[in-house]
Amino acid sequence: MNLKLIYFLLINLLLFILMGIDKRKAVTNKWRIKEKTLFILCLLGGSIGGIIGMYTFRHKTKHLKFKIGFPFIFLVQFILVLYTTK
Repeated sequence: MNLKLIYFLLINLLLFILMGIDKRKAVTNKWRIKEKTLFILCLLGGSIGGIIGMYTFRHKTKHLKFKIGFPFIFLVQFILVLYTTK
C-alpha cells in the first residue's frame, strides 16, 4: 500500500480517536487534550478525521474556531492536493 495513503489513514484515525477521548474527558472533568494539539493534527492531514470526530462525538461543535477551522483547513488541503497532483 502507498505510504502516503497509510499516513493519511493513520493521521485521520488518530484525530478521530482523540476527539472521542477529549469528549469523554470533558464530560468527566478530567485532563483534556490541548486545542493546539487538535489543530496541529488537523493541519498535518487529519482534517477529515477531525470533522467526522467532531460531529460523531458532538465535541467542539459550539466552538466557532473548530466549526469553521477544521472544514477550512480541509478545503485548503483539498485544493492543494488537486493542484499538486496534476
